[in-house]
Amino acid sequence: MVARINRAIELLEQNQPIYYDGGHTGHTLTYDQGKIDALTWADYINIGMEHGSFNMFGLDQYLKGLVDGGPTKSDHRTPAVIIETPVEGISENIIRFNAWQFRQVLARGVHGILLCQAETPDAVRAFIESCRYPINKTSVNYGLGQGTRGTGGQPSASVIWGINDKEYTNRAEPWPLNPEGELLLGIKIESVRSVVNVEQTLSVPGIGFAEMGPGDLHMSYGIERNPEKPLDPRIIEARERVFEACKKNNVAFLETASPEDVKSKIDEGVKIIAGQRSDTAEVGRKYTKRLMPV
Repeated sequence: MVARINRAIELLEQNQPIYYDGGHTGHTLTYDQGKIDALTWADYINIGMEHGSFNMFGLDQYLKGLVDGGPTKSDHRTPAVIIETPVEGISENIIRFNAWQFRQVLARGVHGILLCQAETPDAVRAFIESCRYPINKTSVNYGLGQGTRGTGGQPSASVIWGINDKEYTNRAEPWPLNPEGELLLGIKIESVRSVVNVEQTLSVPGIGFAEMGPGDLHMSYGIERNPEKPLDPRIIEARERVFEACKKNNVAFLETASPEDVKSKIDEGVKIIAGQRSDTAEVGRKYTKRLMPV
Protein backbone atom coordinates (compact mmCIF):
# COMPACT_ATOMS: atom_id res chain seq x y z
CA MET A 1 0.00 0.00 0.00
CA VAL A 2 1.38 3.43 -0.95
CA ALA A 3 2.25 5.89 1.79
CA ARG A 4 0.82 8.95 0.04
CA ILE A 5 -1.64 10.22 -2.54
CA ASN A 6 0.95 12.58 -4.01
CA ARG A 7 3.80 10.52 -5.45
CA ALA A 8 6.02 13.60 -5.88
CA ILE A 9 5.84 14.44 -2.18
CA GLU A 10 6.45 10.83 -1.21
CA LEU A 11 9.67 10.80 -3.22
CA LEU A 12 10.87 14.16 -1.88
CA GLU A 13 10.37 12.82 1.64
CA GLN A 14 12.69 9.96 0.69
CA ASN A 15 15.27 12.54 -0.46
CA GLN A 16 14.80 11.36 -4.04
CA PRO A 17 14.82 13.88 -6.91
CA ILE A 18 11.62 14.00 -8.94
CA TYR A 19 11.11 14.46 -12.68
CA TYR A 20 8.21 16.03 -14.52
CA ASP A 21 6.70 15.99 -17.98
CA GLY A 22 4.54 18.62 -19.65
CA GLY A 23 5.25 22.03 -21.12
CA HIS A 24 4.25 25.61 -20.46
CA THR A 25 1.79 26.16 -23.30
CA GLY A 26 -0.89 23.71 -22.37
CA HIS A 27 -1.50 19.97 -22.47
CA THR A 28 -3.94 17.73 -24.30
CA LEU A 29 -6.73 17.70 -21.72
CA THR A 30 -9.07 14.89 -22.67
CA TYR A 31 -10.29 11.77 -20.94
CA ASP A 32 -8.49 9.53 -23.42
CA GLN A 33 -5.19 11.39 -22.96
CA GLY A 34 -5.57 11.01 -19.22
CA LYS A 35 -5.88 7.24 -19.59
CA ILE A 36 -2.68 7.23 -21.64
CA ASP A 37 -0.78 9.48 -19.23
CA ALA A 38 -1.74 7.40 -16.20
CA LEU A 39 1.34 5.29 -16.88
CA THR A 40 3.70 8.18 -17.59
CA TRP A 41 7.42 7.85 -16.87
CA ALA A 42 7.26 11.16 -14.97
CA ASP A 43 6.69 11.66 -11.25
CA TYR A 44 4.32 14.51 -11.94
CA ILE A 45 2.62 16.11 -14.90
CA ASN A 46 2.99 19.85 -15.36
CA ILE A 47 0.02 21.52 -17.07
CA GLY A 48 0.84 25.00 -18.30
CA MET A 49 -2.18 27.27 -18.03
CA GLU A 50 -0.11 30.43 -17.72
CA HIS A 51 0.16 30.49 -21.52
CA GLY A 52 -2.08 27.55 -22.38
CA SER A 53 -5.85 27.48 -22.23
CA PHE A 54 -7.55 27.78 -18.82
CA ASN A 55 -9.61 24.70 -19.59
CA MET A 56 -11.50 23.45 -16.54
CA PHE A 57 -13.77 21.03 -18.40
CA GLY A 58 -10.77 19.47 -20.11
CA LEU A 59 -8.85 19.27 -16.82
CA ASP A 60 -11.83 17.59 -15.17
CA GLN A 61 -12.03 14.97 -17.92
CA TYR A 62 -8.26 14.48 -18.00
CA LEU A 63 -8.08 13.73 -14.27
CA LYS A 64 -10.93 11.25 -14.56
CA GLY A 65 -8.99 9.57 -17.36
CA LEU A 66 -5.91 9.38 -15.12
CA VAL A 67 -7.97 7.60 -12.47
CA ASP A 68 -9.53 5.15 -14.92
CA GLY A 69 -6.18 4.48 -16.60
CA GLY A 70 -4.45 3.79 -13.31
CA PRO A 71 -3.18 2.90 -10.89
CA THR A 72 0.40 3.81 -11.70
CA LYS A 73 3.15 1.21 -11.67
CA SER A 74 4.07 2.56 -8.22
CA ASP A 75 0.46 1.74 -7.17
CA HIS A 76 -0.57 5.38 -6.75
CA ARG A 77 -4.08 6.22 -7.86
CA THR A 78 -2.72 8.76 -10.37
CA PRO A 79 0.52 10.57 -11.11
CA ALA A 80 0.66 13.94 -9.38
CA VAL A 81 -0.67 16.85 -11.47
CA ILE A 82 0.58 20.41 -10.94
CA ILE A 83 -0.96 23.44 -12.66
CA GLU A 84 0.80 26.63 -13.72
CA THR A 85 -1.91 29.23 -13.19
CA PRO A 86 -2.32 32.42 -15.28
CA VAL A 87 -2.42 34.88 -12.36
CA GLU A 88 0.78 36.88 -11.78
CA GLY A 89 2.11 36.86 -8.23
CA ILE A 90 3.17 40.50 -8.29
CA SER A 91 1.02 41.81 -5.43
CA GLU A 92 -1.25 40.64 -2.64
CA ASN A 93 -4.27 42.37 -4.17
CA ILE A 94 -3.85 40.66 -7.52
CA ILE A 95 -3.69 37.27 -5.79
CA ARG A 96 -6.77 38.01 -3.67
CA PHE A 97 -8.74 39.18 -6.72
CA ASN A 98 -7.78 36.05 -8.67
CA ALA A 99 -7.99 33.40 -5.95
CA TRP A 100 -10.90 31.89 -7.89
CA GLN A 101 -8.30 30.35 -10.21
CA PHE A 102 -6.81 28.33 -7.37
CA ARG A 103 -10.24 27.23 -6.18
CA GLN A 104 -11.21 26.08 -9.65
CA VAL A 105 -8.12 23.97 -10.31
CA LEU A 106 -7.99 22.51 -6.79
CA ALA A 107 -11.65 21.52 -6.98
CA ARG A 108 -10.87 19.42 -10.05
CA GLY A 109 -8.54 17.29 -7.89
CA VAL A 110 -5.04 18.42 -8.83
CA HIS A 111 -2.09 17.87 -6.48
CA GLY A 112 -0.33 21.21 -6.67
CA ILE A 113 -0.06 24.68 -8.17
CA LEU A 114 2.88 26.69 -9.49
CA LEU A 115 2.54 30.47 -9.06
CA CYS A 116 4.33 32.37 -11.82
CA GLN A 117 5.91 35.84 -11.50
CA ALA A 118 6.07 35.53 -7.70
CA GLU A 119 7.47 38.93 -6.78
CA THR A 120 6.61 39.71 -3.16
CA PRO A 121 6.24 37.90 0.16
CA ASP A 122 2.72 39.33 0.58
CA ALA A 123 1.63 37.93 -2.78
CA VAL A 124 3.01 34.49 -1.95
CA ARG A 125 1.44 34.57 1.50
CA ALA A 126 -1.92 35.32 -0.09
CA PHE A 127 -1.36 32.46 -2.54
CA ILE A 128 -0.70 29.95 0.25
CA GLU A 129 -3.71 31.19 2.23
CA SER A 130 -5.94 30.98 -0.86
CA CYS A 131 -5.13 27.27 -1.20
CA ARG A 132 -6.00 26.41 2.42
CA TYR A 133 -9.29 25.75 4.17
CA PRO A 134 -9.88 28.05 7.19
CA ILE A 135 -10.29 25.04 9.46
CA ASN A 136 -6.61 24.07 9.04
CA LYS A 137 -4.53 26.13 11.43
CA THR A 138 -0.84 25.17 11.11
CA SER A 139 1.26 28.40 11.16
CA VAL A 140 -1.81 30.64 11.30
CA ASN A 141 -0.67 33.78 13.17
CA TYR A 142 2.91 32.52 12.76
CA GLY A 143 3.73 33.72 9.27
CA LEU A 144 0.33 33.07 7.70
CA GLY A 145 -3.20 34.36 8.04
CA GLN A 146 -6.27 32.16 8.03
CA GLY A 147 -6.95 30.13 4.91
CA THR A 148 -9.53 31.52 2.49
CA ARG A 149 -10.39 28.52 0.30
CA GLY A 150 -14.14 28.09 0.36
CA THR A 151 -15.85 24.81 1.09
CA GLY A 152 -17.71 23.10 -1.75
CA GLY A 153 -14.96 21.68 -3.94
CA GLN A 154 -14.37 18.61 -1.79
CA PRO A 155 -16.83 16.25 -3.56
CA SER A 156 -15.20 16.63 -6.99
CA ALA A 157 -11.60 16.65 -5.72
CA SER A 158 -11.98 13.80 -3.23
CA VAL A 159 -13.23 11.44 -5.96
CA ILE A 160 -9.97 11.97 -7.86
CA TRP A 161 -7.91 11.40 -4.73
CA GLY A 162 -9.94 8.31 -3.74
CA ILE A 163 -10.85 9.51 -0.25
CA ASN A 164 -13.94 10.99 1.39
CA ASP A 165 -14.76 14.68 1.71
CA LYS A 166 -13.60 15.01 5.32
CA GLU A 167 -10.28 13.30 4.60
CA TYR A 168 -9.78 15.58 1.62
CA THR A 169 -10.36 18.68 3.76
CA ASN A 170 -7.71 17.50 6.21
CA ARG A 171 -5.16 16.38 3.60
CA ALA A 172 -5.51 19.19 1.04
CA GLU A 173 -2.77 21.06 2.85
CA PRO A 174 0.59 22.48 1.72
CA TRP A 175 3.55 20.21 2.31
CA PRO A 176 5.96 20.41 4.13
CA LEU A 177 4.15 23.06 6.20
CA ASN A 178 1.77 20.29 7.19
CA PRO A 179 3.74 17.02 7.17
CA GLU A 180 0.52 15.14 6.33
CA GLY A 181 -0.35 17.54 3.51
CA GLU A 182 -0.72 16.35 -0.09
CA LEU A 183 -0.52 19.70 -1.93
CA LEU A 184 2.80 20.71 -3.48
CA LEU A 185 2.76 24.49 -3.95
CA GLY A 186 5.56 26.19 -5.85
CA ILE A 187 6.65 29.62 -7.06
CA LYS A 188 8.64 31.00 -9.97
CA ILE A 189 11.24 33.72 -9.37
CA GLU A 190 11.47 35.34 -12.79
CA SER A 191 11.85 39.13 -12.57
CA VAL A 192 14.30 41.61 -11.11
CA ARG A 193 11.80 42.44 -8.37
CA SER A 194 11.39 38.73 -7.59
CA VAL A 195 15.15 38.37 -7.09
CA VAL A 196 15.33 41.48 -4.89
CA ASN A 197 12.72 39.97 -2.55
CA VAL A 198 13.63 36.29 -2.85
CA GLU A 199 15.04 35.76 0.65
CA GLN A 200 11.89 37.17 2.26
CA THR A 201 9.56 35.49 -0.21
CA LEU A 202 10.97 32.01 0.28
CA SER A 203 10.64 32.34 4.05
CA VAL A 204 6.82 32.34 3.71
CA PRO A 205 5.51 29.06 5.21
CA GLY A 206 3.86 26.64 2.82
CA ILE A 207 6.12 26.75 -0.23
CA GLY A 208 7.18 23.29 -1.35
CA PHE A 209 9.37 24.17 -4.33
CA ALA A 210 10.73 27.09 -6.29
CA GLU A 211 12.55 27.77 -9.52
CA MET A 212 14.35 30.57 -11.26
CA GLY A 213 12.49 31.25 -14.51
CA PRO A 214 15.41 31.97 -16.86
CA GLY A 215 13.37 33.04 -19.89
CA ASP A 216 11.38 35.79 -18.20
CA LEU A 217 14.31 36.74 -15.98
CA HIS A 218 16.50 37.44 -19.01
CA MET A 219 13.78 39.70 -20.37
CA SER A 220 13.34 41.46 -17.03
CA TYR A 221 17.06 42.27 -16.96
CA GLY A 222 16.95 43.39 -20.59
CA ILE A 223 19.27 40.56 -21.65
CA GLU A 224 18.86 38.68 -24.91
CA ARG A 225 18.93 34.98 -24.10
CA ASN A 226 21.49 33.09 -26.16
CA PRO A 227 22.17 29.43 -25.25
CA GLU A 228 25.39 29.58 -27.30
CA LYS A 229 26.94 32.22 -25.01
CA PRO A 230 27.96 32.06 -21.32
CA LEU A 231 25.31 33.19 -18.86
CA ASP A 232 25.28 36.85 -17.92
CA PRO A 233 26.72 37.37 -14.39
CA ARG A 234 23.38 38.82 -13.27
CA ILE A 235 21.59 35.59 -14.15
CA ILE A 236 24.26 33.54 -12.38
CA GLU A 237 23.90 35.68 -9.26
CA ALA A 238 20.10 35.39 -9.38
CA ARG A 239 20.29 31.62 -9.65
CA GLU A 240 22.63 31.45 -6.66
CA ARG A 241 20.33 33.64 -4.57
CA VAL A 242 17.25 31.57 -5.39
CA PHE A 243 19.09 28.29 -4.74
CA GLU A 244 20.54 29.47 -1.42
CA ALA A 245 17.17 30.78 -0.25
CA CYS A 246 15.63 27.41 -1.12
CA LYS A 247 18.25 25.57 0.93
CA LYS A 248 17.82 27.89 3.90
CA ASN A 249 14.04 27.42 3.95
CA ASN A 250 13.86 23.68 3.13
CA VAL A 251 12.28 24.37 -0.26
CA ALA A 252 12.99 22.02 -3.19
CA PHE A 253 14.86 23.75 -6.04
CA LEU A 254 13.67 23.08 -9.60
CA GLU A 255 15.99 23.30 -12.61
CA THR A 256 16.44 21.84 -16.08
CA ALA A 257 18.86 18.96 -16.52
CA SER A 258 19.96 16.59 -19.26
CA PRO A 259 21.40 13.06 -19.22
CA GLU A 260 24.87 14.63 -19.39
CA ASP A 261 24.56 16.88 -16.32
CA VAL A 262 21.79 15.38 -14.18
CA LYS A 263 24.27 13.68 -11.81
CA SER A 264 26.09 16.93 -11.08
CA LYS A 265 22.77 18.76 -10.61
CA ILE A 266 21.68 16.12 -8.10
CA ASP A 267 25.01 16.38 -6.28
CA GLU A 268 24.53 20.14 -6.07
CA GLY A 269 21.13 19.69 -4.45
CA VAL A 270 18.60 20.17 -7.27
CA LYS A 271 15.49 18.25 -6.21
CA ILE A 272 13.06 18.74 -9.11
CA ILE A 273 14.30 18.06 -12.61
CA ALA A 274 12.76 19.78 -15.62
CA GLY A 275 13.45 19.01 -19.24
CA GLN A 276 10.64 16.60 -20.08
CA ARG A 277 13.08 13.82 -20.99
CA SER A 278 12.64 10.25 -19.84
CA ASP A 279 16.30 9.48 -20.52
CA THR A 280 17.34 12.17 -18.01
CA ALA A 281 15.07 10.57 -15.42
CA GLU A 282 16.48 7.14 -16.19
CA VAL A 283 20.06 8.29 -15.57
CA GLY A 284 19.12 10.21 -12.43
CA ARG A 285 17.06 7.44 -10.89
CA LYS A 286 19.80 4.92 -11.42
CA TYR A 287 22.33 7.31 -9.87
CA THR A 288 20.24 7.82 -6.71
CA LYS A 289 19.36 4.10 -6.48
CA ARG A 290 15.68 4.82 -6.56
CA LEU A 291 13.45 1.90 -5.58
CA MET A 292 9.93 3.19 -6.37
CA PRO A 293 8.69 1.74 -9.69
CA VAL A 294 7.72 4.05 -12.58
